[in-house]
Amino acid sequence: MTTKHTHGPNFGRRVDGCPRCAELAAGAEPVRWNLNRRQRDALDDARREEIRAHNCRTAGCGPVCTFGDW
Repeated sequence: MTTKHTHGPNFGRRVDGCPRCAELAAGAEPVRWNLNRRQRDALDDARREEIRAHNCRTAGCGPVCTFGDW
């Protein structure tokens, strides 16, 4: 979920006073809709690699690792 815009369609332009526009200006990732298969696969591959690279000892996980549960 992301913060909702408080204005109508603005086609990429930011609006002063809109909380979502402020998040985007601060560097938040834009929402991606309708990814093609290659884009979905690339995201999945990056996620798998991130999980493989996770080390509970160096991350200080407890008895049950919750890495990636966000």
